[in-house]
Amino acid sequence: MRYLKRAAKPTFADDGDTLATVRTILNAVERDGERAAREYAATLDGWTGEIVVPRSQIEAVSRGLPQSVKDDVAFALDRVSRFARAQRESLLEFEIEIAPGLRAGQRLIPVACAGCYVPTGRYAHIASAYMSIATARAAGVPFIVAASAPYHGGPIHPVVLYAMNLAGADVVLTLGGVQAIAAMAFGLFTGKAADVLAGPGNKYVAEAKRMLYGRVGIDVFAGPSEVCVIADESADIEAVAVDLVGQAEHGVESPAWLITTSEALAQGVLDRVPQVAAELPEPHAAESAWRDYGEIVIADSREEAARISDEYAPEHLEVHAQDLDWWLGRLTTYGSLFLGEETTVAFGDKASGPNHILPTKRAARYSGGLSVGKFIKTVTYQRMTRAANRDLAEVTARISRLEGMEAHARTADFRLHKYFSSERFNTEAPVL
Repeated sequence: MRYLKRAAKPTFADDGDTLATVRTILNAVERDGERAAREYAATLDGWTGEIVVPRSQIEAVSRGLPQSVKDDVAFALDRVSRFARAQRESLLEFEIEIAPGLRAGQRLIPVACAGCYVPTGRYAHIASAYMSIATARAAGVPFIVAASAPYHGGPIHPVVLYAMNLAGADVVLTLGGVQAIAAMAFGLFTGKAADVLAGPGNKYVAEAKRMLYGRVGIDVFAGPSEVCVIADESADIEAVAVDLVGQAEHGVESPAWLITTSEALAQGVLDRVPQVAAELPEPHAAESAWRDYGEIVIADSREEAARISDEYAPEHLEVHAQDLDWWLGRLTTYGSLFLGEETTVAFGDKASGPNHILPTKRAARYSGGLSVGKFIKTVTYQRMTRAANRDLAEVTARISRLEGMEAHARTADFRLHKYFSSERFNTEAPVL
């Protein structure tokens, strides 16, 4: 492999200032509760109004929106919900007989409370509302609290609020950033602490979720949005260029990568991307992202291109190449895969169905994107007859004593003595 363009800045740079800021806010909100959350809302977002959005405001917003806007939100929500419900139906409970008299099974239990964050900053991320909330609802979560920042100093963006409500949020909070994540994690304003936190956000939101992981579950570790395009000589230069710029628009730190087996296409994209970015009404983010984090890699073969892609482990991966089934079977490491020019990341971001909350920073090596499974606990159980204890208890006692765990062994001994008092068993000598 060789680079026609290499990133000017490291993609995974540490940011000590972000860590310190997030830790300070989390500690303050945990210590001082709702008062601290309100203070940060006023200081950071200029919001001094109600935190819990009243039902009357939600209803007024709904009445004020054009029907065409509501129809579009419903269209997208329906597709996301249908995909999420299909995911739920693919997960199964079962019970099997492992041995005579020993039965074990699996149950799927939704978490009690989900916290869904919907970011708003430069853009109003309408789609993020139904991506997280509708997925939690399809999983069967009984209580969903959602939070979004004041939009440009005012209330939550009206279409974002409408989408949050339509998707099934039980409570909506006008809170943004770290204070919103903390409020949902600690159960502020609702009395119900979230078991799982979901939703994208800026680097402060991502770090807050990372710091709270373990205390609560999280969906994925989500940094700046990423796109990678694999293309061969059959690809359209313009399609590749506009799709790279389409994701670079997210922000100045959003990587955009091209892996291609065609040097001519690589050169064409290198020439065209800056032009496409410059044509935007606000080109700064896309231009900066491409300048600092954009890369073009030329591979000798499609096998090498696939290997390189798996090393990048991109959040979004588009394939503009022939023999799409080969790529589907070969590629293994990505957040979501878009096969063919007819698909584009923007479709997945907004309305096609699969979730757009996806792993970044190479987390696709070990994690997929948000799905109903993130809101469901897969728990196991077992039950058995006394007869089934005969072999199982004897083996358990011996293994426990080999490990030096005498108390474990004695729980097995007890059952052997109680259920089979007339028999002798080889349970090894007690641990001294």
